[in-house]
Amino acid sequence: MACQSCSTADGSAPKGCKNNGTCGTDSCNKLTVFDWLANMSLPNGETAFDCVEVRFKNGRKEFFRNTEKLTLSIGDVIATEASPGHDVGIVTLTGELVRIQMKKKGVNHTSSEIPKIYRKASQKDIDIWSDSRDKEEPMKVKARELAIIHKLEMKISDIEFQGDGSKVTFYYTANDRVDFRLLIKDYSRVFSTRIEMKQVGLRQEASRLGGIGSCGRELCCSTWLTDFRSVNTSAARYQQLSLNPQKLAGQCGKLKCCLNYELDTYLDALKGFPDFETKLKTEKGDAICQKQDIFKGLMWFAYIDNFANWHVLKIDQVKEIIAENKQNKKVSSLEDFAIETVAEPEKDFNNAMGQESLTRFDQPKKSKNKNRNKNKNKVSSLPDPQANKAKSNQNQAKIQGNGQPEAKPSGTKLNPNKGPNQQQNQPEAKLNQQPADKKPIIIKKNENKE
Repeated sequence: MACQSCSTADGSAPKGCKNNGTCGTDSCNKLTVFDWLANMSLPNGETAFDCVEVRFKNGRKEFFRNTEKLTLSIGDVIATEASPGHDVGIVTLTGELVRIQMKKKGVNHTSSEIPKIYRKASQKDIDIWSDSRDKEEPMKVKARELAIIHKLEMKISDIEFQGDGSKVTFYYTANDRVDFRLLIKDYSRVFSTRIEMKQVGLRQEASRLGGIGSCGRELCCSTWLTDFRSVNTSAARYQQLSLNPQKLAGQCGKLKCCLNYELDTYLDALKGFPDFETKLKTEKGDAICQKQDIFKGLMWFAYIDNFANWHVLKIDQVKEIIAENKQNKKVSSLEDFAIETVAEPEKDFNNAMGQESLTRFDQPKKSKNKNRNKNKNKVSSLPDPQANKAKSNQNQAKIQGNGQPEAKPSGTKLNPNKGPNQQQNQPEAKLNQQPADKKPIIIKKNENKE
């Protein structure tokens, strides 16, 4: 759930708070902890824990001691101790849960080295803080240009201003050690401020910047994952994944952290399987395992001299053959133990509506103007009633003079149920049925004038 500044109530694109990960409503935060003790009061005689958790840009969190006994709640903007000057951050956790978080991260809450909180941030502190945040993006572009000019093999991934604007921290990644002494001199000359360089790993860089993973969700390291454990390719082998570096690597370029999530479950399931390198001895020859199905509990074996034909065996059958081999006995063949696989019928999906076609949106829509033009042409091609009346009179006059009806044009349709003689006699029958009181109208043609 986002705050009001990120909403799209007016139907347009979200405006955004432009805090770059320092949202004051505590709804757009990274690595947040739900305070489930917020509605519980302390027992009599107990004092609240004097340390609070404060978050800065891109999920950077630190612990500070509340020496001034300020009444703080989640979302308050405070001024904290820094070297030199002061920094501005947002309170993300208070109370007894801070003690648990400090213990989890190995911070001694009784140490005197914990920095302290100065005060709640004033409006002047917030204005300086927001102005410094607006300078970070153009400064990052300029810093990358200077690093390219010095031909240093490093990447400036992020920049963070201190709350009072007196110091800038440059986060960079590099494969080897980089001598950036001349670069720092140029930075201090161009930006006119105190410069600090911090090297971070590729995983830390991805966690700070965030992004969308191949699963379609936000990166684990930027939302909830705090500890980065080492990931090996053996994790992919145990889970029977293809060793494709493009699919196994995340946005940081390293192996995905999610490869360790289900590794323990796979290892527990593999304990009931025989060793993958086990050879089965039969009278037909030795067989080697080619494939395992952890979910169905099946193993595929093939003879050494015929790798094309695989035989499916259950785990119990494989263990039975191994027990026979340990007693120096050979089974007759794997075919006696193999499971007969029934080919599943292929599912035929009918594309009745054409929704699966990739080119269904490529066809141009029919314009309505063409239909309107066709209707106009139909209206203009309708026969004139007066002209039709004159033509009928001329046909009647010709019939009176010649005694034979005029031949129908070739475009007229004939009734297939009636013969041609019957169809030709139809006009004569109709003319004979004319009433006696009505006389035919004879129109004489104009003679040619000489």
